[in-house]
Amino acid sequence: MTSLALIEAAAARLKGHARRTPLLSSPFLDEIAGRRLLVKAECLQHTGSFKFRGGWAALSALDPELRKRGVIAYSSGNHAQGVALAARAHGAPAVIVMPADAPKLKIDNTRALGAEVVLYDRAGGEDRDAVSAPLVESRGLTLIKPYDEPQVIAGQGTVGLEIAEQAAKDGITEADVLVCCGGGGLTSGIALALEDRAPKMRVRPAEPEGFDDVVRSQKAGTPQTNAAPSGSICDAILTPTPGDITWPILSRLCGTGITITDDEALHAMALAFQRLKIVVEPGGAAALAAALFHGDEIEGDAVIAVATGGNVDTEVFTQALTRFL
Repeated sequence: MTSLALIEAAAARLKGHARRTPLLSSPFLDEIAGRRLLVKAECLQHTGSFKFRGGWAALSALDPELRKRGVIAYSSGNHAQGVALAARAHGAPAVIVMPADAPKLKIDNTRALGAEVVLYDRAGGEDRDAVSAPLVESRGLTLIKPYDEPQVIAGQGTVGLEIAEQAAKDGITEADVLVCCGGGGLTSGIALALEDRAPKMRVRPAEPEGFDDVVRSQKAGTPQTNAAPSGSICDAILTPTPGDITWPILSRLCGTGITITDDEALHAMALAFQRLKIVVEPGGAAALAAALFHGDEIEGDAVIAVATGGNVDTEVFTQALTRFL
């Protein structure tokens, strides 16, 4: 299972390979949020999202012989690119199973990073595990899951180590930390890191309407499943249910989640571009949207939002800017 020690070991292996992304701020965003707002810009990470951390952590921890045979991952795009780049750097073959309705930019980028892309019909109900299983068996590939994998969670948890240190330098030791949440790998990793490094900080998931399985799971006390596999603009965080590994961590350490709308995600994208000069994708803007537009659900004088990714198609980004700027 993932632990602080595993996160610290991942941080050591990531040193010199992952970017230390900044905590950004704007007085204009503070005014909208109604409190001091800091944004952890993981959209500036290699491959445009935090997923590179988990990909590198998992690849670098593999036995060299297994790594030589190659890896396989399934992803709508950000985990795909993170694993693809990490595999290329380690000289390992990579096969990525992606939904055919994933953003074209993410599919193209994954191929450009040297991975073999296998598409499946997510909207039609085709199961990614069923697509992946025969490839694992026939080629001897090692599966690197997008969130329910200890080394991946450990890599994502390094974001929490950085948040604790950077926020402390800004005089913040107590705050809600809002995290865009799909299967919960990043959310649970950050929560584990902050439990030790900044125990007065409370991690809270941010999810899109209709795909708020973690929020509903928190209310029910048991993992809940989303009714549909797709249907929100926040493609990066559309997962069916919390992970077997991540759910116990989320239920133990996280505060109540916040649900945002697609329009709020687009509005947050536009404000991030206008005020912070960063490009954020819809799923990567969920936490910022929660901080900006759900202030009545947040306590304290400061809030931290993780901008998890910036891999957005031009059409969607243009839509955000046109509608809200």
